[in-house]
Amino acid sequence: MKQLLEFLGFLAVVQGVAGLLHEFTDWHWGLVQRIGFLDGHEIYVSAALLVLGGALFAAAASRQQP
Repeated sequence: MKQLLEFLGFLAVVQGVAGLLHEFTDWHWGLVQRIGFLDGHEIYVSAALLVLGGALFAAAASRQQP
């Protein structure tokens, strides 16, 4: 379970960074800008993904390995 949380946290951080890079540098990669109903809210969603990634890493760190 710890490895799954770390993997999901990594994906969330990568997509958050990709969304912010897309907004500020106009690079065209990542999933945030491709989702239609998020139009106009990409910066907020990317920031939320970064926070989610940090929370998932914190949850993974609190899990004990058997």
